[in-house]
Amino acid sequence: MALSARLWRFLPWRGGAAPGPRLPTAAAGGRGAGGRRRLGGSEVMGNPGTFRRSLMFSALSYLGFEAYQLLSPAAVVHAAAKVFRGEEILQQADYLYESGETEKLYQLLVQYKDSEDAELLWRLARASRDLAQLRGAAGEERKALVYEALECAKRALERTQTSFAAHKWYAICVSDVGDYEGIKAKIANAYVIKEHFEKAIELNPKDATSIHLMGIWCYTFAEMPWYQRRIASALFAAPPSSTYEEALGYFQRAEQVDPNFYSKNLLLLGKTYLKLQNKKLAAFWLLKAKDYPARTEEDKQVQADATQLLAGFGVRD
Repeated sequence: MALSARLWRFLPWRGGAAPGPRLPTAAAGGRGAGGRRRLGGSEVMGNPGTFRRSLMFSALSYLGFEAYQLLSPAAVVHAAAKVFRGEEILQQADYLYESGETEKLYQLLVQYKDSEDAELLWRLARASRDLAQLRGAAGEERKALVYEALECAKRALERTQTSFAAHKWYAICVSDVGDYEGIKAKIANAYVIKEHFEKAIELNPKDATSIHLMGIWCYTFAEMPWYQRRIASALFAAPPSSTYEEALGYFQRAEQVDPNFYSKNLLLLGKTYLKLQNKKLAAFWLLKAKDYPARTEEDKQVQADATQLLAGFGVRD
């Protein structure tokens, strides 16, 4: 965002008039400007002491204005440098993320944990969460990182409601803390998670990851065992629910937006078709998942899962 756009929000103007230089009240048509009348000498001069103080005040005002003119370019340069520095950090962060340098990415961004920049904050939330996943599924360090990620994502949303990434990562982080807060909180959080995934998709319909995650939400509740449904019904009048058809719609939509973007989307397309008793299409997507180039440990696990499912109904190649 340009510097002027960043600063414009803070200009104190009101009403329907176009924003411009702020004028003194009298010049702007304030109280006492209803009509013009001729002023006598005494009215102009008023009290001599008051007049001298007015002259002094005017001189000081002029000096202040001159100082402002000298200093304001420096202030603008400083602000521009700050914006440039912020953009540079974001570029570094995105490079490290794409390179899979999770530890380095976290160390870069955690320096700015007190930032007011939503773009920095949601990236720090993502880095904290990824680091928690990288360091295993147990331990106080992981828990601290999970809650740190949630706090950063929450602060990002407090600063902007128009960032699809902030909504997406807030939903992911809320899901993660459910592991520490019990079944009631986990079910209650499901409504929040769905709301923010839907908002992320609304803000950016071309983000395949948000669409895929909404598909996982639907698949999870479609697959919920009967005893968990009973618990949910006891806790909430209208517990979260979904269907495999809804999940399939999101997985298909994600694939249309960005074909082959994620091995797990291919796997879940195959698994959802299996749930819907369509073995032909299930085999088609599971083969694609099995043949997906394994670049990560998750890709390798997807390949193994797809191979096992295919073997279960006699597909070998």
